Amino acid sequence: MPTEVVRRQEELRRQADLNPVAWFPRQPELVAAARREVAPFVGARAEDTAFVPNASAAATVVYNSLRLEPGDEILVSDHGYGAVTMGARRLARRFGARVRTVAVPLAASADEVTERFREELTDAVRLVVVDQITSPTARLLPTARIAEAARERGARVLVDGAHAPGLVADAAAVAGADWWFGNLHKWPCAPRGAALLVAGPVAGPVVGPAAGASAGASAAAAEGVVAGAADRDELWPLIDSWGADQPYPERFDTQGTLDATAYIAAPDAINFIERQHGWARARETMSALADHGAAVVAEALQPYVDAPVRTDVGMPVPSMRLLRLPEGLGRDRTDADELRLRLLDLAGVETAFTSVEGVGYLRLSVHLYTEPSDFEAFVERALPQLLAFAHERKPT
Repeated sequence: MPTEVVRRQEELRRQADLNPVAWFPRQPELVAAARREVAPFVGARAEDTAFVPNASAAATVVYNSLRLEPGDEILVSDHGYGAVTMGARRLARRFGARVRTVAVPLAASADEVTERFREELTDAVRLVVVDQITSPTARLLPTARIAEAARERGARVLVDGAHAPGLVADAAAVAGADWWFGNLHKWPCAPRGAALLVAGPVAGPVVGPAAGASAGASAAAAEGVVAGAADRDELWPLIDSWGADQPYPERFDTQGTLDATAYIAAPDAINFIERQHGWARARETMSALADHGAAVVAEALQPYVDAPVRTDVGMPVPSMRLLRLPEGLGRDRTDADELRLRLLDLAGVETAFTSVEGVGYLRLSVHLYTEPSDFEAFVERALPQLLAFAHERKPT
């Protein structure tokens, strides 16, 4: 978080702690004001948008609203976020439905991805869950085109945009979803525990300031169709509170004594980056920096990897690159997570590793605070540890 956002949240918490009787009755008003300010950042309207603690919470809210029949199907992809996919499986078990997985090649183009989903859509599919930006593979998916294909078969679409705010202009407006969600505590640098749930594709002009919104935001929004009232009537916060008699999304603004300062401070983070850099320029800067970092790290890794280190993901995103690891590292998700913690403990380096079909990758991520020297430091401090880990796993 930017320092000024840290201070802003600290001041909000201080107000709540010093006088909770004055704070909590007024907290919903502050949350609603923040919601009105933040929604246009993702190309949404405030009346379509609710704050939730994180992306997985938003998925759970939507899953809780759905009713399936035995034999119904949910489509997910093999690039999906594990916790969201687990939620889809739990939903299916509740009703005797089943989850099917669409296999998407890592380097697949937008056309290829759309066709993969189209081939798997049957009359039994009721819900498609698809990522706007994939967490394990750091690539875009053509969600609007997938949604169009799904609707032709009568299926609804939930788009996981956890990484999209800030990296995709007007992310909710362009997703094509019946429901969309995204985190503000990732690329927008808001306090932890701030995410958005948008019900229905955006409809009508976006009203109010939208820091970093593109010139086409209103046009993209005007083409959408609002989900029916029944959809919204079934969306409920994970905690029943005194706002339960309010309509969507107002009932999400009232959550008892939950610390909502992350929601209230979220506009400060978005506006900070817009004021200091501009979101369009920020995306360009991150993309160039990610390319530079990938080149530096790939050059250092390549002598120890039998395949190309720099990995084609078909539809790259501005801030992340996927780099192949030496054999034996990141063989599955558990191994990749362990690798992250070992490097943190031994080298003091924050990293993200992932596993795709038994192959381990470094998911290199950059933001505006990343400096070119960070990549050289990674090579110097982390590469010897990675090679030592790989040596440990060589068959004797």
